[in-house]
Amino acid sequence: MTLIRPKALFLTLGLLAAGQVPAQDSMIQNVMDACEADLQQYCSQVTPGDGRLVYCVAAHSDKISGECQFALFEAATVLARYSDAILEIAENCETEIDSLCGDVAVGEGRILACLDEHEAELGEACRTTIGTADAE
Repeated sequence: MTLIRPKALFLTLGLLAAGQVPAQDSMIQNVMDACEADLQQYCSQVTPGDGRLVYCVAAHSDKISGECQFALFEAATVLARYSDAILEIAENCETEIDSLCGDVAVGEGRILACLDEHEAELGEACRTTIGTADAE
């Protein structure tokens, strides 16, 4: 199995820790369960918080178990799909986001909820993009 590159590892763990992904609780739990032995073996002296566990796992990325690597890979794959969908929505719905949701705070799905509330006012490209992202 190919080792996860440090940048991908940081992105995966960082987004999971920041709570920016739907269904993140099960993804976090899956990573924590799969990496429990590795965290205990390599990072037990690290105080959690401020990304310290992320740095610890990255520092030992050449030694972590296949199970942990696979859980991180799965999480990275899901995060990449979400990231791609977010970028596509941002590009194809830029006008609608500015005009209909400009006063909405970013985060926790509020922009997408705003776009859903204004579905009848969305352009075809934006509506199609949101429909495609929802299907994934």
